[in-house]
Amino acid sequence: MTTTATTARERMLLAKDAARSIGLLADDAKRDALLAIAEAIEAASSDIVAANLEDLRRGTENGLSTALQDRLRLDEPRVAALAAAVRDIAALPDPVGRVLDERTLANGVSLTKVAVPFGVVGSIYEARPNVTVDIAALALRSGNAVVLRGGTAAELTNAALVRAMRGALADLGHDPEAIQTVDEFGREGARELMHARGIVDVLVPRGSAQLIETVVTESSVPVIETGAGVVHIVLDESAPLDWARDIVVNAKTQRPSVCNAVETVLVHRDAAARLVGPVVEALQRSGVTVHGDPTVAELAADVTPATDEDWATEYLSLDLAMRVVDDLDEALEHIRRYSTHHTESIVTKDAANEARFLAEVDSAVVMANTSTRFTDGGEFGFGAEVGISTQKLHARGPMGLAELTSSKWLARGAGQVRA
Repeated sequence: MTTTATTARERMLLAKDAARSIGLLADDAKRDALLAIAEAIEAASSDIVAANLEDLRRGTENGLSTALQDRLRLDEPRVAALAAAVRDIAALPDPVGRVLDERTLANGVSLTKVAVPFGVVGSIYEARPNVTVDIAALALRSGNAVVLRGGTAAELTNAALVRAMRGALADLGHDPEAIQTVDEFGREGARELMHARGIVDVLVPRGSAQLIETVVTESSVPVIETGAGVVHIVLDESAPLDWARDIVVNAKTQRPSVCNAVETVLVHRDAAARLVGPVVEALQRSGVTVHGDPTVAELAADVTPATDEDWATEYLSLDLAMRVVDDLDEALEHIRRYSTHHTESIVTKDAANEARFLAEVDSAVVMANTSTRFTDGGEFGFGAEVGISTQKLHARGPMGLAELTSSKWLARGAGQVRA
Protein backbone atom coordinates (compact mmCIF):
# COMPACT_ATOMS: atom_id res chain seq x y z
CA MET A 1 0.00 0.00 0.00
CA THR A 2 2.73 2.48 0.94
CA THR A 3 5.01 3.40 -1.88
CA THR A 4 8.73 3.13 -1.31
CA ALA A 5 9.39 6.21 -3.45
CA THR A 6 11.23 8.92 -1.54
CA THR A 7 10.92 11.79 -4.02
CA ALA A 8 8.12 13.34 -6.02
CA ARG A 9 9.85 12.35 -9.24
CA GLU A 10 10.01 8.71 -8.16
CA ARG A 11 6.28 8.82 -7.39
CA MET A 12 5.57 10.15 -10.87
CA LEU A 13 7.75 7.49 -12.48
CA LEU A 14 5.76 4.83 -10.62
CA ALA A 15 2.59 6.37 -12.04
CA LYS A 16 4.06 6.28 -15.52
CA ASP A 17 4.86 2.58 -15.14
CA ALA A 18 1.37 1.86 -13.78
CA ALA A 19 -0.25 3.73 -16.67
CA ARG A 20 0.76 0.96 -19.07
CA SER A 21 -1.28 -1.70 -17.28
CA ILE A 22 -4.18 0.63 -16.45
CA GLY A 23 -4.40 1.68 -20.08
CA LEU A 24 -4.88 -1.92 -21.17
CA LEU A 25 -7.68 -2.74 -18.74
CA ALA A 26 -10.95 -3.82 -20.32
CA ASP A 27 -14.15 -1.87 -19.82
CA ASP A 28 -15.49 -4.26 -17.17
CA ALA A 29 -12.23 -4.22 -15.21
CA LYS A 30 -12.18 -0.43 -15.06
CA ARG A 31 -15.82 -0.34 -14.05
CA ASP A 32 -15.25 -2.89 -11.28
CA ALA A 33 -12.25 -0.93 -10.03
CA LEU A 34 -14.34 2.21 -9.66
CA LEU A 35 -17.13 0.37 -7.90
CA ALA A 36 -14.55 -1.00 -5.46
CA ILE A 37 -13.19 2.52 -4.93
CA ALA A 38 -16.70 3.79 -4.14
CA GLU A 39 -17.14 1.06 -1.53
CA ALA A 40 -13.73 1.80 -0.04
CA ILE A 41 -14.52 5.50 0.29
CA GLU A 42 -17.77 4.69 2.08
CA ALA A 43 -16.04 2.20 4.36
CA ALA A 44 -13.43 4.80 5.29
CA SER A 45 -15.98 7.59 5.77
CA SER A 46 -15.36 8.08 9.49
CA ASP A 47 -11.59 8.27 8.98
CA ILE A 48 -12.02 10.70 6.09
CA VAL A 49 -14.33 12.98 8.09
CA ALA A 50 -11.98 12.90 11.08
CA ALA A 51 -9.04 13.88 8.88
CA ASN A 52 -11.14 16.62 7.32
CA LEU A 53 -12.08 18.04 10.71
CA GLU A 54 -8.40 18.34 11.56
CA ASP A 55 -7.72 20.05 8.23
CA LEU A 56 -10.59 22.46 8.91
CA ARG A 57 -9.28 23.17 12.40
CA ARG A 58 -5.84 23.98 11.07
CA GLY A 59 -7.33 26.02 8.23
CA THR A 60 -9.37 28.13 10.63
CA GLU A 61 -6.29 28.78 12.74
CA ASN A 62 -4.35 29.78 9.61
CA GLY A 63 -7.02 32.17 8.34
CA LEU A 64 -8.38 30.03 5.48
CA SER A 65 -11.11 31.98 3.70
CA THR A 66 -14.77 31.10 4.20
CA ALA A 67 -15.06 30.12 0.53
CA LEU A 68 -12.13 27.71 0.78
CA GLN A 69 -13.43 26.29 4.07
CA ASP A 70 -16.70 25.47 2.30
CA ARG A 71 -14.86 23.71 -0.51
CA LEU A 72 -12.66 21.87 1.97
CA ARG A 73 -15.45 20.61 4.23
CA LEU A 74 -16.44 16.94 4.06
CA ASP A 75 -19.16 15.49 6.27
CA GLU A 76 -20.81 12.08 6.00
CA PRO A 77 -23.31 13.17 3.31
CA ARG A 78 -20.56 14.76 1.23
CA VAL A 79 -18.42 11.64 1.48
CA ALA A 80 -21.43 9.61 0.39
CA ALA A 81 -21.85 12.00 -2.54
CA LEU A 82 -18.22 11.41 -3.54
CA ALA A 83 -18.83 7.66 -3.61
CA ALA A 84 -22.02 8.17 -5.60
CA ALA A 85 -20.13 10.27 -8.14
CA VAL A 86 -17.59 7.46 -8.56
CA ARG A 87 -20.43 5.02 -9.25
CA ASP A 88 -21.88 7.44 -11.79
CA ILE A 89 -18.52 7.56 -13.57
CA ALA A 90 -18.28 3.75 -13.49
CA ALA A 91 -21.63 3.53 -15.28
CA LEU A 92 -20.53 5.78 -18.15
CA PRO A 93 -19.44 4.29 -21.49
CA ASP A 94 -15.73 3.55 -21.86
CA PRO A 95 -14.19 6.42 -23.83
CA VAL A 96 -11.15 4.35 -24.87
CA GLY A 97 -11.25 2.66 -28.25
CA ARG A 98 -13.98 4.89 -29.69
CA VAL A 99 -13.64 5.14 -33.46
CA LEU A 100 -13.24 8.83 -34.26
CA ASP A 101 -12.61 8.53 -37.98
CA GLU A 102 -12.00 5.81 -40.54
CA ARG A 103 -11.19 5.66 -44.24
CA THR A 104 -9.52 3.51 -46.84
CA LEU A 105 -6.80 4.98 -49.04
CA ALA A 106 -6.73 4.47 -52.79
CA ASN A 107 -3.92 1.94 -52.34
CA GLY A 108 -6.08 -0.18 -50.04
CA VAL A 109 -4.50 0.82 -46.70
CA SER A 110 -7.23 1.02 -44.06
CA LEU A 111 -7.01 3.90 -41.55
CA THR A 112 -8.85 4.06 -38.26
CA LYS A 113 -8.54 6.90 -35.72
CA VAL A 114 -9.29 5.72 -32.17
CA ALA A 115 -9.41 7.30 -28.73
CA VAL A 116 -6.58 6.31 -26.38
CA PRO A 117 -5.62 7.33 -22.82
CA PHE A 118 -3.23 10.21 -22.27
CA GLY A 119 -1.13 8.08 -19.93
CA VAL A 120 -0.47 10.13 -16.78
CA VAL A 121 -2.79 12.97 -15.82
CA GLY A 122 -1.57 15.46 -13.21
CA SER A 123 -3.60 17.95 -11.26
CA ILE A 124 -2.68 20.83 -8.95
CA TYR A 125 -5.53 22.23 -6.86
CA GLU A 126 -6.26 23.66 -3.43
CA ALA A 127 -8.67 22.85 -0.59
CA ARG A 128 -10.88 20.69 -2.81
CA PRO A 129 -10.91 17.07 -1.62
CA ASN A 130 -13.74 16.27 -4.03
CA VAL A 131 -11.25 16.90 -6.84
CA THR A 132 -9.03 14.17 -5.41
CA VAL A 133 -11.78 11.63 -5.99
CA ASP A 134 -13.28 13.09 -9.16
CA ILE A 135 -10.03 13.30 -11.08
CA ALA A 136 -8.76 9.93 -9.88
CA ALA A 137 -12.03 8.26 -10.90
CA LEU A 138 -12.21 9.99 -14.27
CA ALA A 139 -8.55 9.21 -14.94
CA LEU A 140 -8.92 5.51 -14.14
CA ARG A 141 -12.18 5.16 -16.11
CA SER A 142 -10.38 6.61 -19.14
CA GLY A 143 -7.35 4.32 -18.66
CA ASN A 144 -4.98 6.87 -17.14
CA ALA A 145 -2.81 7.00 -14.05
CA VAL A 146 -3.01 10.16 -11.95
CA VAL A 147 -0.64 12.32 -9.92
CA LEU A 148 -2.30 14.70 -7.46
CA ARG A 149 -1.10 17.79 -5.65
CA GLY A 150 -4.01 18.87 -3.49
CA GLY A 151 -2.41 21.52 -1.32
CA THR A 152 -1.56 21.86 2.35
CA ALA A 153 -5.04 22.90 3.45
CA ALA A 154 -6.53 19.49 2.58
CA GLU A 155 -3.44 17.35 3.10
CA LEU A 156 -4.87 14.98 5.73
CA THR A 157 -8.21 14.61 3.94
CA ASN A 158 -6.54 13.92 0.62
CA ALA A 159 -4.22 11.37 2.23
CA ALA A 160 -7.19 9.47 3.67
CA LEU A 161 -8.99 9.49 0.31
CA VAL A 162 -5.91 8.36 -1.62
CA ARG A 163 -5.24 5.61 0.92
CA ALA A 164 -8.76 4.25 0.44
CA MET A 165 -8.58 4.39 -3.35
CA ARG A 166 -5.15 2.79 -3.58
CA GLY A 167 -6.27 0.03 -1.24
CA ALA A 168 -9.25 -0.74 -3.47
CA LEU A 169 -6.98 -1.08 -6.51
CA ALA A 170 -4.54 -3.30 -4.65
CA ASP A 171 -7.34 -5.57 -3.39
CA LEU A 172 -8.39 -6.19 -7.01
CA GLY A 173 -4.83 -6.95 -8.10
CA HIS A 174 -4.37 -3.67 -10.01
CA ASP A 175 -1.30 -1.51 -9.58
CA PRO A 176 -2.06 0.98 -6.78
CA GLU A 177 0.77 3.19 -8.04
CA ALA A 178 -1.72 4.40 -10.66
CA ILE A 179 -2.93 6.85 -7.98
CA GLN A 180 -0.17 9.07 -6.63
CA THR A 181 -0.05 12.15 -4.44
CA VAL A 182 2.91 14.50 -4.04
CA ASP A 183 1.29 16.50 -1.23
CA GLU A 184 3.91 15.51 1.34
CA PHE A 185 6.60 17.17 -0.79
CA GLY A 186 4.90 20.57 -0.49
CA ARG A 187 5.72 23.29 -2.96
CA GLU A 188 8.68 21.32 -4.22
CA GLY A 189 6.29 18.53 -5.16
CA ALA A 190 4.17 21.00 -7.12
CA ARG A 191 7.26 22.34 -8.85
CA GLU A 192 8.42 18.84 -9.77
CA LEU A 193 4.96 18.06 -11.15
CA MET A 194 4.95 21.20 -13.30
CA HIS A 195 8.33 20.24 -14.74
CA ALA A 196 7.72 16.52 -15.26
CA ARG A 197 7.59 16.77 -19.04
CA GLY A 198 7.98 13.31 -20.52
CA ILE A 199 6.56 11.68 -17.38
CA VAL A 200 3.26 13.49 -16.93
CA ASP A 201 1.32 13.86 -20.17
CA VAL A 202 -1.11 16.62 -19.23
CA LEU A 203 -1.61 18.87 -16.20
CA VAL A 204 -4.93 20.36 -15.07
CA PRO A 205 -4.86 23.15 -12.45
CA ARG A 206 -7.96 23.96 -10.41
CA GLY A 207 -8.21 26.79 -7.93
CA SER A 208 -7.66 30.51 -7.67
CA ALA A 209 -6.74 32.69 -10.61
CA GLN A 210 -3.27 33.06 -9.07
CA LEU A 211 -2.74 29.29 -8.83
CA ILE A 212 -3.90 28.73 -12.39
CA GLU A 213 -1.71 31.53 -13.73
CA THR A 214 1.30 30.10 -11.89
CA VAL A 215 0.79 26.64 -13.36
CA VAL A 216 0.17 27.97 -16.87
CA THR A 217 3.25 30.19 -16.89
CA GLU A 218 5.69 27.91 -15.04
CA SER A 219 4.79 24.45 -16.32
CA SER A 220 6.75 22.63 -18.99
CA VAL A 221 4.07 19.92 -19.00
CA PRO A 222 1.16 20.63 -21.40
CA VAL A 223 -1.61 22.37 -19.42
CA ILE A 224 -5.36 22.37 -19.90
CA GLU A 225 -6.28 25.72 -18.41
CA THR A 226 -9.27 25.99 -16.14
CA GLY A 227 -10.27 29.52 -15.39
CA ALA A 228 -11.70 31.80 -12.77
CA GLY A 229 -15.38 32.58 -13.12
CA VAL A 230 -16.35 36.22 -13.48
CA VAL A 231 -19.77 35.01 -14.57
CA HIS A 232 -22.48 37.28 -15.99
CA ILE A 233 -26.26 37.20 -16.27
CA VAL A 234 -27.98 39.69 -18.55
CA LEU A 235 -31.58 40.66 -17.74
CA ASP A 236 -32.94 41.72 -21.11
CA GLU A 237 -35.80 44.16 -21.68
CA SER A 238 -38.29 41.29 -22.04
CA ALA A 239 -37.07 39.22 -19.07
CA PRO A 240 -39.99 37.95 -16.96
CA LEU A 241 -39.63 39.07 -13.36
CA ASP A 242 -40.06 35.59 -11.91
CA TRP A 243 -37.43 34.12 -14.24
CA ALA A 244 -35.01 36.98 -13.55
CA ARG A 245 -35.42 36.81 -9.79
CA ASP A 246 -35.28 33.02 -9.47
CA ILE A 247 -32.37 32.54 -11.86
CA VAL A 248 -30.20 35.29 -10.36
CA VAL A 249 -30.86 34.23 -6.76
CA ASN A 250 -30.12 30.58 -7.57
CA ALA A 251 -27.00 31.43 -9.55
CA LYS A 252 -25.64 33.52 -6.67
CA THR A 253 -26.79 31.73 -3.53
CA GLN A 254 -27.16 28.01 -4.30
CA ARG A 255 -23.41 27.70 -3.68
CA PRO A 256 -21.61 31.06 -3.82
CA SER A 257 -18.07 29.72 -3.36
CA VAL A 258 -17.83 27.97 -6.75
CA CYS A 259 -16.67 29.19 -10.14
CA ASN A 260 -20.06 28.94 -11.87
CA ALA A 261 -21.81 31.24 -9.39
CA VAL A 262 -22.88 34.54 -10.96
CA GLU A 263 -20.79 37.55 -10.02
CA THR A 264 -22.22 40.36 -12.20
CA VAL A 265 -25.79 41.07 -13.32
CA LEU A 266 -26.39 43.47 -16.22
CA VAL A 267 -29.91 44.91 -16.49
CA HIS A 268 -31.37 46.46 -19.67
CA ARG A 269 -32.28 50.08 -18.93
CA ASP A 270 -35.83 49.68 -20.24
CA ALA A 271 -36.42 46.89 -17.72
CA ALA A 272 -34.53 48.41 -14.80
CA ALA A 273 -37.49 50.06 -13.06
CA ARG A 274 -39.39 46.77 -13.27
CA LEU A 275 -36.61 44.34 -12.32
CA VAL A 276 -33.89 45.95 -10.21
CA GLY A 277 -35.88 46.52 -7.02
CA PRO A 278 -37.45 43.06 -6.75
CA VAL A 279 -34.28 41.22 -7.78
CA VAL A 280 -32.10 43.17 -5.34
CA GLU A 281 -34.64 42.66 -2.55
CA ALA A 282 -34.70 38.90 -3.20
CA LEU A 283 -30.91 38.77 -3.17
CA GLN A 284 -30.73 40.73 0.07
CA ARG A 285 -33.25 38.41 1.71
CA SER A 286 -30.78 35.62 0.94
CA GLY A 287 -27.94 37.53 2.57
CA VAL A 288 -26.34 38.95 -0.57
CA THR A 289 -24.57 42.31 -0.58
CA VAL A 290 -25.30 44.05 -3.89
CA HIS A 291 -22.60 46.34 -5.27
CA GLY A 292 -24.51 48.56 -7.68
CA ASP A 293 -23.95 51.45 -10.05
CA PRO A 294 -25.75 54.78 -9.38
CA THR A 295 -28.89 53.70 -11.25
CA VAL A 296 -29.16 50.50 -9.24
CA ALA A 297 -28.68 52.51 -6.04
CA GLU A 298 -31.57 54.77 -7.07
CA LEU A 299 -33.91 51.85 -7.71
CA ALA A 300 -33.11 49.71 -4.65
CA ALA A 301 -32.30 50.26 -0.99
CA ASP A 302 -29.11 49.39 0.89
CA VAL A 303 -26.93 49.05 -2.21
CA THR A 304 -23.16 49.31 -1.80
CA PRO A 305 -21.64 51.66 -4.41
CA ALA A 306 -19.81 49.63 -7.05
CA THR A 307 -16.26 50.47 -8.10
CA ASP A 308 -14.42 49.57 -11.29
CA GLU A 309 -12.81 46.69 -9.38
CA ASP A 310 -16.20 45.10 -8.75
CA TRP A 311 -16.79 44.42 -12.46
CA ALA A 312 -13.63 42.28 -12.60
CA THR A 313 -14.06 40.53 -9.24
CA GLU A 314 -14.77 36.85 -8.70
CA TYR A 315 -16.26 37.23 -5.22
CA LEU A 316 -16.85 33.55 -4.38
CA SER A 317 -19.03 34.92 -1.58
CA LEU A 318 -22.48 36.40 -0.98
CA ASP A 319 -21.57 39.52 -2.96
CA LEU A 320 -22.79 40.51 -6.41
CA ALA A 321 -22.17 43.43 -8.76
CA MET A 322 -25.11 44.93 -10.67
CA ARG A 323 -25.08 47.48 -13.47
CA VAL A 324 -27.74 49.00 -15.70
CA VAL A 325 -26.81 49.03 -19.40
CA ASP A 326 -28.49 50.92 -22.23
CA ASP A 327 -29.04 47.90 -24.47
CA LEU A 328 -27.80 44.45 -25.47
CA ASP A 329 -24.86 46.02 -27.32
CA GLU A 330 -23.57 47.58 -24.10
CA ALA A 331 -24.11 44.33 -22.21
CA LEU A 332 -22.09 42.40 -24.78
CA GLU A 333 -19.33 45.03 -24.65
CA HIS A 334 -19.18 44.77 -20.86
CA ILE A 335 -18.91 40.98 -21.07
CA ARG A 336 -16.15 41.20 -23.69
CA ARG A 337 -14.19 43.49 -21.38
CA TYR A 338 -14.61 41.71 -18.05
CA SER A 339 -15.52 38.08 -18.74
CA THR A 340 -13.12 35.26 -17.92
CA HIS A 341 -14.83 33.21 -20.66
CA HIS A 342 -16.36 30.75 -18.22
CA THR A 343 -20.19 31.01 -18.29
CA GLU A 344 -22.66 33.74 -19.26
CA SER A 345 -26.46 33.66 -19.37
CA ILE A 346 -29.25 35.89 -20.68
CA VAL A 347 -32.81 36.04 -19.40
CA THR A 348 -35.08 37.07 -22.26
CA LYS A 349 -38.28 36.30 -24.15
CA ASP A 350 -36.90 37.90 -27.31
CA ALA A 351 -35.86 35.11 -29.68
CA ALA A 352 -33.62 37.41 -31.75
CA ASN A 353 -31.73 38.67 -28.68
CA GLU A 354 -31.38 35.13 -27.38
CA ALA A 355 -29.93 33.93 -30.68
CA ARG A 356 -27.56 36.90 -30.86
CA PHE A 357 -26.33 36.38 -27.30
CA LEU A 358 -25.71 32.66 -27.85
CA ALA A 359 -23.84 33.39 -31.09
CA GLU A 360 -21.73 36.37 -30.02
CA VAL A 361 -20.64 35.62 -26.47
CA ASP A 362 -17.22 33.93 -26.47
CA SER A 363 -17.32 31.77 -23.35
CA ALA A 364 -17.00 28.06 -22.67
CA VAL A 365 -20.71 27.83 -21.82
CA VAL A 366 -23.34 30.31 -23.01
CA MET A 367 -26.88 29.98 -21.71
CA ALA A 368 -30.35 31.41 -22.14
CA ASN A 369 -33.03 31.49 -19.46
CA THR A 370 -31.31 29.23 -16.96
CA SER A 371 -28.97 29.38 -13.99
CA THR A 372 -25.22 29.44 -14.51
CA ARG A 373 -24.94 26.84 -11.76
CA PHE A 374 -25.66 24.18 -14.40
CA THR A 375 -22.13 24.55 -15.80
CA ASP A 376 -20.89 21.41 -14.11
CA GLY A 377 -19.69 18.03 -15.25
CA GLY A 378 -22.16 16.19 -13.05
CA GLU A 379 -25.08 18.29 -14.28
CA PHE A 380 -23.96 17.79 -17.89
CA GLY A 381 -24.09 14.03 -17.40
CA PHE A 382 -20.34 13.42 -17.15
CA GLY A 383 -20.56 11.85 -13.68
CA ALA A 384 -18.02 14.38 -12.43
CA GLU A 385 -15.53 16.74 -14.02
CA VAL A 386 -11.79 17.23 -14.24
CA GLY A 387 -12.43 20.95 -14.35
CA ILE A 388 -14.08 23.59 -16.50
CA SER A 389 -11.73 24.54 -19.29
CA THR A 390 -11.78 28.16 -20.42
CA GLN A 391 -9.19 27.67 -23.14
CA LYS A 392 -9.91 26.78 -26.76
CA LEU A 393 -7.46 23.96 -27.52
CA HIS A 394 -8.46 20.29 -27.07
CA ALA A 395 -11.15 20.87 -24.42
CA ARG A 396 -13.54 23.67 -23.53
CA GLY A 397 -16.20 23.77 -20.84
CA PRO A 398 -16.82 20.97 -18.31
CA MET A 399 -14.29 18.20 -18.92
CA GLY A 400 -15.32 14.57 -18.57
CA LEU A 401 -13.99 11.24 -19.76
CA ALA A 402 -13.64 12.12 -23.43
CA GLU A 403 -11.40 15.07 -22.58
CA LEU A 404 -8.95 12.72 -20.82
CA THR A 405 -8.24 10.83 -24.02
CA SER A 406 -6.03 11.55 -26.99
CA SER A 407 -6.08 9.66 -30.26
CA LYS A 408 -3.93 7.57 -32.53
CA TRP A 409 -4.25 6.32 -36.10
CA LEU A 410 -4.21 2.61 -36.82
CA ALA A 411 -3.08 1.68 -40.35
CA ARG A 412 -3.71 -1.81 -41.70
CA GLY A 413 -2.27 -2.91 -45.03
CA ALA A 414 -1.42 -5.96 -47.10
CA GLY A 415 2.13 -5.32 -48.21
CA GLN A 416 1.66 -1.83 -49.73
CA VAL A 417 4.71 0.41 -50.16
CA ARG A 418 4.75 4.08 -51.10
CA ALA A 419 5.77 4.85 -54.64
